[in-house]
Amino acid sequence: MPLHCQRVPMTSSTRKSVLSLYKRIFRIARVWQAQSGVASDTDTEKQYILQEARMLFKQNQQLSDPKLINRCIEECEARIEIGLHYRNPYPRATYLPPLGLATQKGRMLRAQQRLRKQAKPVYLQSHEET
Repeated sequence: MPLHCQRVPMTSSTRKSVLSLYKRIFRIARVWQAQSGVASDTDTEKQYILQEARMLFKQNQQLSDPKLINRCIEECEARIEIGLHYRNPYPRATYLPPLGLATQKGRMLRAQQRLRKQAKPVYLQSHEET
């Protein structure tokens, strides 16, 4: 089996960090109160928190690269802190104009796309651009 295809096991400390974050998200969802104070908003936001956590953790379950795993942990921690600070569980918008600096062809377009990817905040790494 080629080296790049081998599955590297997660270290116990990394596994512990990931499970701790997962539990923390579920504890946050259990006591979450919407900023509006409306019960239906609270229920909707709780469901969003739980669904988003399940989806992202399941999506990243097969990651084996320690750098990618640490990047996902950083993203999760950032999203938790931002959500708690602003009392809003939804991802914060980024205000980068789409292809605002590049021409529509060739190297400039690829360079602009690369720069936009690098400029994406850590808390939005798992979300596709709209």
